[in-house]
Amino acid sequence: MLFDARERLPRPDLSNLVRLRILTTVDFPPFNFADQTGRLTGFNVDLAREICAELEIQAKCQIQALPFEELESALANGSGEAVMTGIAVNAERRQKFRFSRPYLTIPARFARLKSKQIVGDGADGLAGRPVGVVNETAHYAMLRAFFPRIVPVTFANRDEMLDALKAGKVDAVFSDGLRLPFWIASETSQDCCALFDGPYLSEEFLGEGLAVMLQGDDTTLAAAFDHALAALSRNGRLQDIYLRYFPYGLY
Repeated sequence: MLFDARERLPRPDLSNLVRLRILTTVDFPPFNFADQTGRLTGFNVDLAREICAELEIQAKCQIQALPFEELESALANGSGEAVMTGIAVNAERRQKFRFSRPYLTIPARFARLKSKQIVGDGADGLAGRPVGVVNETAHYAMLRAFFPRIVPVTFANRDEMLDALKAGKVDAVFSDGLRLPFWIASETSQDCCALFDGPYLSEEFLGEGLAVMLQGDDTTLAAAFDHALAALSRNGRLQDIYLRYFPYGLY
């Protein structure tokens, strides 16, 4: 849990808030996307609506979609008060913006070929065996650091890596725990594979997780988001939204 159930964060006074424009994108499913009717939806969008309800400011809340590359400048120039999408929290952005507490961390996971016999349930069973990973990525660096006895086999992209796994050219792959469960459950995988061991979390390699990005001087709104996220975690609504979009789980 990212929030302590015993913790009670104060809710700031938002009576002077004129409006809360939460900026997102439409091209990051299942976090933010347009459904078949064109309605903006996704994990972040539903969570944003729940946050507004928790803070009792639904009438002041607006959720707007922009191209990803415009989000930071829009927030900086006052065209929005918050950003909820897949922007990584890093030191450079922390110098310009303020962030809420993380509300979701995305782990790394192994997926293994079912037809390959692997002794043991843990990653030690992959020692000396070929494991696919996309080259020059955080997962490649993490695989080398966490599992030095595994033999990394690098690929130019995720599709090539997964095709090689299905074809038996590698015994397993190491990738992000968000998309691997969806791929395994899809028809594309042809029921070839299963999640194996993990999950693995690393702030050094995978970042701090998903958080709300806010204007740098907005301490009041940052505290309000933290209050709402903690409350939604405590009352189970955050878990409900999570299971709606990640029925196979991340952890």
